[in-house]
Amino acid sequence: MSCRSDIDLATLHQHRLEERWNYGLTWVGAHGRSQELQQLTHYNELLGLQSASQRQHRHQHPHQQLTKSNFSSCSRTVSRLKDNVAKDNQDKPLQGLEYYSNDYFTATTRRRRSGTWPRTRSLNAPSPFQQFGPCGRIMKNSAMVMQIQDPASQRLTWYKPPLTVLVIKKKDSQVLLPFVQLVEWLVQEKNMVVWVESAVLEDKLLRDDVRLEEESAKFRLVHEYYTGVRSRFLALREKLVTFKDGRDDLTDRIDFIVCLGGDGTLLYASQLFQQSVPPVMAFYLGSLGFLTPFQCDNFQEQVTNVLEGHAALTLRSRLRCSIHRKGERRRESLQQSSNLLKPFSQRQSHYGELGNPKASNNNCSPSSAQAAPGYSSILVLNEVVINRGPSPYLSNIDIFLDGKYITSVQGDGLIVSTPTGSTAYAAAAGASMIHPSVPAILVTPICPHSLSFRPIVVPAGVELKISISPDSRNTSRVSFDGRNDQELNHGDFLRVTTSIYPVPSICAQDQISDWFDSLAEGLHWNVRKRQKCLDELSDLTASGSEDTLDEFENLKIHDA
Repeated sequence: MSCRSDIDLATLHQHRLEERWNYGLTWVGAHGRSQELQQLTHYNELLGLQSASQRQHRHQHPHQQLTKSNFSSCSRTVSRLKDNVAKDNQDKPLQGLEYYSNDYFTATTRRRRSGTWPRTRSLNAPSPFQQFGPCGRIMKNSAMVMQIQDPASQRLTWYKPPLTVLVIKKKDSQVLLPFVQLVEWLVQEKNMVVWVESAVLEDKLLRDDVRLEEESAKFRLVHEYYTGVRSRFLALREKLVTFKDGRDDLTDRIDFIVCLGGDGTLLYASQLFQQSVPPVMAFYLGSLGFLTPFQCDNFQEQVTNVLEGHAALTLRSRLRCSIHRKGERRRESLQQSSNLLKPFSQRQSHYGELGNPKASNNNCSPSSAQAAPGYSSILVLNEVVINRGPSPYLSNIDIFLDGKYITSVQGDGLIVSTPTGSTAYAAAAGASMIHPSVPAILVTPICPHSLSFRPIVVPAGVELKISISPDSRNTSRVSFDGRNDQELNHGDFLRVTTSIYPVPSICAQDQISDWFDSLAEGLHWNVRKRQKCLDELSDLTASGSEDTLDEFENLKIHDA
């Protein structure tokens, strides 16, 4: 497995370690000092019990103060434990950054599940105060009642044991060995039903009936190299369940998804499930790996933890996109007007076909979305892109927000992305990077012919309408997560809003740590050399001039 810029990553993590030491915080490696962690955990638990007992006593006796004896006994216990922790820290003097970096910088501990940075605060914004001054306040109505779960508290749980798992792998020979090891372990050790794509069974490297004399010398060498892997796979082949994209419906058939590869495998999993998506566990075996936080070195332990329900979740929102054609709208209006003359039962079935998500094939693949763009929608995880295609002219695209005209884009195109997609194409186009737990839609122009058109972030609940301007010189192309490229003609428009079906991505650590680790390791975010501390006297003495200090004193006297 190739390592990603070890020098830059080591420099970045060393700087982070230095910052933690400067702030007086203790860095705990992934493998060491478990006793100190237990003491600190016990210390935090006692503090929590103390505060809880105080709140309970105040609730039961609102007019009494907490007795001095109870408070002093609890305080003495906490102080004694705190002294023990401090004494243990004194017994282990600071030995430099090398004491901790040996375990931390290894490839196996880079993504290990850890409690180093526990989430103790809510990721939601605080509820705003609803009274403004002595007279004003927000008018209460039914729309104010809304419950939003704290993303920091989103944990995976199974209300029944998962039995079926979908394993998605990238098309690369280097993934064959971990793929076969994972499938073999899931079938034999966990007794799970494993689903794979039908194209996996047709892989020439996993088949024995290949005519090697018709292949190249390089392929024959690689085919011989994977003989052992191929024999292990052929022993499991009859126990696997296959599916084909665009033909088989996987809704309510899969309990758990495992991706082996890069970010494209997670995008492919999102495409397969156009409604509810099972929990996704992504292993890094690709090139970038921004959305794949797990390593394959100890997959048995990590998958077992997830199957037991010990995992945090990041709900990655998706965009629901639907193309409305000019001719389709006209036919739809004619059908609805003629439908008014039908009996009630027939009208009911007809409206079910047009409006019911299940009846209108909302659970469709992108191919079916192309076949009936006026009646179906497609969910995207990263972005939907509208561009000028092969035309030499500028795109002229109108943007409406909840029915109100906002602006027009004159440039190469437009990117409408989710917070997950803000680190993909939108980041390359100059947009800001948004944490996936932030409910928002990012609108980014592509090379706008304007010096003042900056990317904007709009609330996740709005509906965007994107259409070709009537005076545009050309048509545009639209693609969804880089797939299903279609043409937008004059009179057609695209509706985009946030879907109610997110992608539950399993975290290796937590929502915050995984995201910033991906920024640092995948994009080398804010990596530079540390600026040295300014020490005037040491710089002067290191210059090598004997008269430097005398000149410095003379300058001070002259300035005075």
